[in-house]
Parts: sequence; C-alpha cells; structure tokens
Amino acid sequence: MNDHQLAAHLAWKAGELLVELRAELSAQRLAPFAVGARGDALAHDFIDKALRQHRPDDLVLSEESIDNRRRLEHSRVWIVDPLDGTREFSIPGRTDWAVHVALVADDKPIAGAVALPAQGITLATEPAPPMPVAAAQPRVITSRSRPGRLARRIADDIGGTIVQMGSAGAKAAAVIGGQAEVYAHASGLHEWDLCAPAAVAAAAGLHVSRLNGDELSFNQSDTYMSDFVICHPDWAAAVVAK
Repeated sequence: MNDHQLAAHLAWKAGELLVELRAELSAQRLAPFAVGARGDALAHDFIDKALRQHRPDDLVLSEESIDNRRRLEHSRVWIVDPLDGTREFSIPGRTDWAVHVALVADDKPIAGAVALPAQGITLATEPAPPMPVAAAQPRVITSRSRPGRLARRIADDIGGTIVQMGSAGAKAAAVIGGQAEVYAHASGLHEWDLCAPAAVAAAAGLHVSRLNGDELSFNQSDTYMSDFVICHPDWAAAVVAK
C-alpha cells in the first residue's frame, strides 16, 4: 500500500473496530466516559501498532500518546486522532465522530484520510473526493456543544445560515461532501484535530488556510493551532481575514 492507501485503510479499519466496540459497550450500559475512554484506547492501539508494522521508520504524533519530540527532526511523521469526537462517540446513535490519519513531510500533509465510521464513509487524499457544488446561500458550520461567535459573524457577513455539528472531522467532512460551505475556527484545536481533514479538503480542491490566509504548518513544537478555515473556494475571499 502507498501512503494514501495506508491512511485510508487505517482510518476505515479503526472506525470499523470502534463501531463494533460501541455496540458491545452500549449493551453493557457503561457510563459515557468509560465508553469514550475504551474507544480512544482501542483505536490508538490499533493505529499505532499498524504504523509500526507498515512504516517502522516513521514517527507518530497521536492525541493518545506521549509526544516523542524526535519527530521535530524527522522527515516523515504520522499525525493521528484515533477518535475525533470522543464525547459524540460515547452517545448512542451519534454519527458525527471520526478517525483521522495523516502523514506530514516538511511541515505539510502529503497523505491523509478521515473516516466517519457510523456513517460508513471514508474520505481520503487518493482518490480525492470531487469538488462539491456550493450552495447559493452558504452554510457555516459551528459546534453543537460550543457554538462560536466567529461562525455567527461569518454567516451574518456573507448571508449564510448556521449548521451545528459535533467533531472537527465531521465538520470538515460536511464541507468536503457539500453539506456546508464554510468551517472556520478561532478558539484553538490541536494538530491531530485538523491535519487529516486539511489534507483531504485540500485534495478535493477546497480552500484551507489560517484565518489570515497563511498556509497551515504541521509537526510543530507546539501542537496547538489557534485558528483555521476550510471552505469552498467560491467563498474564500469573503471569509479569509474576517
């Protein structure tokens, strides 16, 4: 498998395991925090083991592991969120959670995949998703649990409507799939929240950048990312630097 295929396979397979696990744990009526913790651990262990097997010379930055600082001098680093949207995953019936797997070289994503396991969808950099058709009235995504003022301001500025959704991967996938036009965030996420979605969105021809238009850089010393925008190119000029 090449890097694109491996990213897609790992995201899809980890998602398959998570769907099975959630069904088992729901029958046991475990507390939501326990369901989420079990999901995080299962997906991380699977992806970490698989990358050690298939790409033993690469390093990994995962939300669920201690940061190996050697990655800063390494040429190839996989950036992984084994379960993006742990809270959503822990709620039976929620489908807006994801698995992120991406490969970075020279600070830029070169392959990646976002799986939406409960929806049976895996989006990858190869083959890239087609460019979505933009709606005449743009839809701006914000968090269901933490609605952001930025999204509301952008929607007001461009005559758009608000769409609420769970995890970062699910939000980005909605823009990639044509269910929304703009996903902008200004309250900060981490590299594992954004790397795979940014890779797939860019492969689909969408606009991906910081809010001021600068390029995103990954595998940085500080994994915190203060802001970004993923949007249909028809709306990029109106959204960037808002």
